[in-house]
Parts: sequence; C-alpha cells; structure tokens
Amino acid sequence: MKDALKLVGYFAAVILIGALVAPILYWCARTIPFLAGFDFEVFFHRALLVAAILLLWPMLRAIGVRRLSDLGLRKNPNRWGDFARGFFTALIPLALCALALVLFHVFSVRGRVPWPALGRTVAASVVVPWIEEAFFRGLVLGILLRSGRRFLSMFLTSALFSVVHFLKAPEGTSAVVTWTSGFNSIAHAFAQFREPMLMLAGFTTLFLIGWILADARLRTASLWLPIGLHTGWILGNGVFSRITRREILLLPWLGRNLLIGLIPLGVLAITWLIVRFLNREART
Repeated sequence: MKDALKLVGYFAAVILIGALVAPILYWCARTIPFLAGFDFEVFFHRALLVAAILLLWPMLRAIGVRRLSDLGLRKNPNRWGDFARGFFTALIPLALCALALVLFHVFSVRGRVPWPALGRTVAASVVVPWIEEAFFRGLVLGILLRSGRRFLSMFLTSALFSVVHFLKAPEGTSAVVTWTSGFNSIAHAFAQFREPMLMLAGFTTLFLIGWILADARLRTASLWLPIGLHTGWILGNGVFSRITRREILLLPWLGRNLLIGLIPLGVLAITWLIVRFLNREART
C-alpha cells in the first residue's frame, strides 16, 4: 500500500512539473525553425516524459528498488526470440485486418506515399515501445505486484495505460500559450467524454492492449515479449494510417485508427489467444 501511495505521488509530481515545463519547451522551440510549427500539445506530452524520467531515480530509491528482480523482472536468455515472436504475433493479425478493410472499401490506398511521415512512424515504433514498456510494465506493474495482488495490479496498470493514451487534449487547445496552458490541456483532455461510444470503444481496446502486454510480461518475467508486441502494433497501425485514407465512418466498430474500436477489439482478442498459446506456462 505504501508503494502504491508513493506511485500516486510520483504521478502527481510528473503532471505538475510537466504542466509547468511545457510552456518553457514551447517558447524555446519557437526559436528553432523546424520545431516552430508544432502544436503546444506536442510539447506538453514531451514535458510529461521529461518529468517522468527526471523523477524516476528518486522514485526508485524511495520504494527501495535496487535491481530488476525487485520489480519481478529477470534476464531473458531468449530475449530476441521473444521480441520477434511478439512482433509478428501483433503485426500479422493487424495486417490481415487492414487488408480486409481495404478490400471492403472502408479505407483506400493513397496515391502518394508521405515518406517523411512514414519515417517518423518507423522511428516511433523503434523508440516508443522501449520507453512505455519500461515505464508501464516495468516500473508501474512491478511496483504494484509487490502487494501480491496479481490481477488487481494488471487491472490498475492496464487502466492507467488506457487513460494516459486516451485522454489527450485536441490540437489547438492552447492557441495562445501562457504559464497555465499545461493545466488547460489537462482540463480539455476530458472533452472526449462527450462522445460516449468513442470513449467506450477507445478505452476498452486500449485497456485490452495494456492487459495483453501485462500478461506477456508476467508469462516471461521479462519486457522483451511485450516490447515486441508493442512494436508490431505501432508499426502496423502507423504505416496503415500513413498510406491509406478513410472512406466510411464506422463508429463504434472502428475509431480513429486500427487500434480503437470493436473490430480492433476482436483482432486484439485473437492476438491474446496466440500469445497465451505460444506461452502456455508462465515462466517462474
């Protein structure tokens, strides 16, 4: 319980510092030509990441974490095999779903490939899974598991993962950036609750993603399998979003991308079954 309370304090400090630092990052970036065009929300999310990294070491010291085993992790001799298995287990069902959506004219292929945007997507698929898995399935889940409540720990971690990804303020929220713009972004992040069907579809699929990643982490006592899964999902969804355009709106069956909606929920359920089949016994 004490560790959980310290974790809550950590999140509160990250949000507070991120909200205060975001305007500074934005104003500094305005002096750099290739960064000047980005919306404030981009800098707000980067500020949260910077705050999370800066406060990570004090947090680990406060809860007494000295080694990976303190978080229920261990060295994985089959790390690249787990990574590859996770990558293709996530990517192949998603790619088949994408192909079906194109064949049924829900999406159409763009005439021109946006190579710069595609390059950013590939870069994100390489970097983001390592950061998010280390944070959510490494730190957060590891700390909660110290309570001995496995399923509650998985539930809370998956819910947090879903909330963090789902609650994002719309672009243009802070047309004029002031010292309070970060707090304004936090308030506007809840605007999506006005669309209950989108909220239900988005939160549910993101929660299931978090649950699958947590289950993969526990079954291997390692982050390599969830990192592979996460990489496959980001790459598949990102590339599809860049090279296609939507032709039909299918809420709540399909949200703003391949990972939100009831159709993706079914694809994710299939992926989870494959993960469990390939890792039938949790490694101890």
